[in-house]
Amino acid sequence: MSKLYLIPSLITLLFLSSCAGYRLGGAKPQALKNVKNISVPLVENDTLEIKLAPLATNALVSAISNDGSYRITKTSNSDAYLKASIKNIDYREFRSSRLDTLRAEELTMTISVNWELIDNSGATLLKGTSTGSTRFFNDDNQRISRENAKANALQNAADKITSRISNGF
Repeated sequence: MSKLYLIPSLITLLFLSSCAGYRLGGAKPQALKNVKNISVPLVENDTLEIKLAPLATNALVSAISNDGSYRITKTSNSDAYLKASIKNIDYREFRSSRLDTLRAEELTMTISVNWELIDNSGATLLKGTSTGSTRFFNDDNQRISRENAKANALQNAADKITSRISNGF
């Protein structure tokens, strides 16, 4: 009778041991293995659009906090800081009006952000360019439509930056 239970027990043990090397977390890039605290200073804005710097900074802090791989701290307590600058905003027509092809009904906004993760000694750990894009309708008040779309595009770019520094891709 005990031999009947021995074979299924060995098979179960064999299947459970196949997951023995899996660990939760620990997916940070090798260059960032000692970084636990990150500081995010105000993002630079190299465009003519106003109010982008605080929106981008808030989006980065929110994305890094939600990811949970790093803690956001002051510059004096951080292991590295994330220097970012908004380089370009590009608007393209996505859909035109059926009756007037020169009038855009829906636009695509793409924001390019150059960033560097720099440790306290001044060495660059990671750097790259991330883009965030969104679509918005060209309503009667185009300024409000663009303002609302900027936050969404910046959040998409911040999510890509966070994925790169947290997961390596």
